Amino acid sequence: MTRDALALACALDAALGDPSGWPHPVRVFGAAIAFVERTRDRRAAPARALLEGALLTVGLAAAAAFAGRFVERRCPPLAVVLAASTLAARSLDEAVGAVQRALERDDLPAARRALSAIVGRDVERLDARGVAAAALESLAESFADGVVAPLLWLRLGGLGGGLAFKAISTLDSMIGHREAPFTWFGRVAARADDLANFVPARIAALALALAAGGRRARRRTLATALHDAPAHTSPNAGWPEAALAGALGVPLGGPAWYDGVRAPRAVLGPTFAPPQIGDLARGRRLVARAGTLVALAALGSAW
Repeated sequence: MTRDALALACALDAALGDPSGWPHPVRVFGAAIAFVERTRDRRAAPARALLEGALLTVGLAAAAAFAGRFVERRCPPLAVVLAASTLAARSLDEAVGAVQRALERDDLPAARRALSAIVGRDVERLDARGVAAAALESLAESFADGVVAPLLWLRLGGLGGGLAFKAISTLDSMIGHREAPFTWFGRVAARADDLANFVPARIAALALALAAGGRRARRRTLATALHDAPAHTSPNAGWPEAALAGALGVPLGGPAWYDGVRAPRAVLGPTFAPPQIGDLARGRRLVARAGTLVALAALGSAW
């Protein structure tokens, strides 16, 4: 993707985000995945389920890549719009901002409702600090897979690369689960998502460190990421989360509840003071600066 096209896509995302009701490639990917999931035989043997999931993952990613290359060659204006749809900088900031504003007016139920739109955990058990911490975790992880990763794949593979990444990401969110009935069917999708986000997650951590401010803050951010990220259950999510914890000086992670089941999780930055409501505004500003750095790097390396 050319520098001008990528710059326009970034500007369009910053200006509009993802307006409600607008057509979006993820909806197309989601419909295709849901159709296959409805029609497949859930009683199939593990080997067959694994093969079917692999074929779906490869087929959908390849189709997305082909469609992206075709549109980029034949209709550059549409390519810019579709490239912008792969980015989530504005929509992420707005989602976390909704949680922040609810907490600032001391409306915990509204904050929980806003948080439930961006996390998969049970939010009813969370107090104000727990809501703030969960929102910061989502901010960090989504910065990596919703901003840095699409930018990287758009830069390396053009619109085809960006759409293929979004297809894999959608597959992972819908079927990439360890629990039945996706244990085998979604395994390839989950591993593909891990691979697609491996480098972006670490770039996100580095960008957060560079945007953290002074030398002391940058060193603390990098030290926290290097020390605590490997303890995270995800091979990727721990890097931006631990980096944000270090940059803000607040602990993130720790046990969480999912569908009524308590999940043990490592604490990232365990020696830091608990997060406050004001840390959400600080986190949003930090992520905005880090996102600008990544965008400038992507544009500077484009032609």
